[in-house]
Amino acid sequence: MLYLTLRHYEYVCAVARHGSLSAAADAVHVSQPALSAALSRIEERLGHALFLRRRGAALALTPQGRRFAEQAQALLDQAARLENPSSAGAVHKLTLVCFSDLAPFLLAPALKALRAVLPDVEVSHRACGFEPLISALSTGTADLAITYDLGLDAAFSRAELDRIAPHVLVPPEHPLAQRRGLSLAELSQHPLVLSQEGLSVQHMLGLFKTQGLVPRIAHRAETLELLRSLAANGEGVGISYSLPPGGISYDGKTLCAVPVTDAAAQEPVILAAHTGMPEESPAFKAHEILRKALSARRSDLAQADHHID
Repeated sequence: MLYLTLRHYEYVCAVARHGSLSAAADAVHVSQPALSAALSRIEERLGHALFLRRRGAALALTPQGRRFAEQAQALLDQAARLENPSSAGAVHKLTLVCFSDLAPFLLAPALKALRAVLPDVEVSHRACGFEPLISALSTGTADLAITYDLGLDAAFSRAELDRIAPHVLVPPEHPLAQRRGLSLAELSQHPLVLSQEGLSVQHMLGLFKTQGLVPRIAHRAETLELLRSLAANGEGVGISYSLPPGGISYDGKTLCAVPVTDAAAQEPVILAAHTGMPEESPAFKAHEILRKALSARRSDLAQADHHID
């Protein structure tokens, strides 16, 4: 338990600033006897004097008192900033997390938009998988998240930035390569390469299950590029929401991408945030900036279609 309160610190700083009990008592709106008694209790608690008391002279700080008053004022300033985040001199910070496969497409534009409009806000960022992203939001270590609408509960608001469909990835010689579109029912007849990420594979398997389909899984890939490489080398039909430009896997093999036509397979890209953010908070302002800036990139997302991984 802390014995001294912010009010006690305010008393010490007032006396240090004004140099007399009467002026300090007026400043903090207490009687002079009450202030004198409070100072005595504070010094007794600390075990040393904060002020030199000399008859007919202003109160003077002892060396220990000067250090205590400086630290007490810093504490009071911090408390004022906590109560009023928009106060002058406040250091505003914001943490943005982004789902790892969306990050190469959206994180840099998001940071650019934030820094252009909120130059005084310190923006930190992290790209990660679904579980650490949800944990960061849930524990309050992140203010905003760019992600797919998977795994988040009703405690968070969602602003839809886009809605995209997955693509089938196969080498040029595959019989599906020349198709203009494919259904989940058709895909269930082929061995598949899916992501290993928990929420991702649950989502994909759930799409098949709603149609009474049981897909055959050839591989579960740890990364998007491994998924693309396995598909390009004929290890199975890859399914990906991400479509990096170029159509070439890391090992130099050509990939053909065919869209999945089932409307239910489309997945929203969202900007997630804590509900009830104060309008004066950096997070609230950043949310509005990102919602507008990233929604304007719908055409880029449509061309790049992303992977739930």
